[in-house]
Amino acid sequence: MTTKEKLLELFESNRDVYFSGEDIAHKLSISRTAVWKAVKALQSEGYAIDAVTNKGYCLLAQTDILSVQGIRKYLRSEIIDTEISVMNVTTSTNALVRDKANTRTSEGYIVLVNEQTAGRGRLCRSFFSPKDTGVYMSLLLRPQNYSAKQAVKITTMAAVAMCEAIEAVSDETAKIKWVNDIFVRGKKVCGILTEGSFNLENGLLEYAVLGLGINIYEPKNGFPEEITSIAGSIFQQNQNDVKNRLVSEFLNRFYGYYTAPWQTDYVEHYRNRSFVIGKQVTLKSANESKNAVVTGIDDECHLLVRYPDGTEDCCSSGEISIQL
Repeated sequence: MTTKEKLLELFESNRDVYFSGEDIAHKLSISRTAVWKAVKALQSEGYAIDAVTNKGYCLLAQTDILSVQGIRKYLRSEIIDTEISVMNVTTSTNALVRDKANTRTSEGYIVLVNEQTAGRGRLCRSFFSPKDTGVYMSLLLRPQNYSAKQAVKITTMAAVAMCEAIEAVSDETAKIKWVNDIFVRGKKVCGILTEGSFNLENGLLEYAVLGLGINIYEPKNGFPEEITSIAGSIFQQNQNDVKNRLVSEFLNRFYGYYTAPWQTDYVEHYRNRSFVIGKQVTLKSANESKNAVVTGIDDECHLLVRYPDGTEDCCSSGEISIQL
């Protein structure tokens, strides 16, 4: 760990607490000059570090910058040693983690960035990922004995966990549009994309990459015209350390569902948060679109629908549109 990383870890664990340069030097076993240089480096990265004569240095509470140290301080002990990488920008976190998966990187590896230049959504759509106003993350998972149909569970567990995380750090209520979109105040604030690699011999999942894009704040110049009617943000104003808190709240909850799904009723939580049950929707697949009424969500989180002719169906893939 570098001097700057050690200092950030100290500051993140003691926000709004002043440390003299001498105290920091002693705690980190470095020189006063090294302390000063590390403080300057963090300030240049945007950290609000106050420096007061005779008081020392302090990381102010209102700082809202994503960091490994900032996330770890909120994580449950069971996952605190998870390998986490935080970057300013990448093309696509899912693409980056897929590359890691193919080099046999262990389950649990996480990448988070402040900006994507080629973010991807479902059905090969681009995912708007502007600088600094969102959090874009991907997790590498290696579930045991998951078939293609069961893989949807990963997305639905993530959807429930993200709803709970949003509500834990805000005063908002989060809802789910099957299968992978999270809505707040009638607008989409999070999209989830789960990709995977399957063993052709047994049809089981070799690994999955779980990607999430979360709109924390509205971009400075607003959302692009083509998505302005649907896209929204969780917060209207800047918050204190909310990016790190949101990510850790999500990870704590997701891993609770993922590691022991038989002990949790996440499916019922998913149903309760769905706003499409009982609604008229348009069900879209690769070849056609059909109108239907959503009658429920089964125990595998597949969508149950009834068509105008009275026939019923169970959908494990595709997407729906609904007039909000």
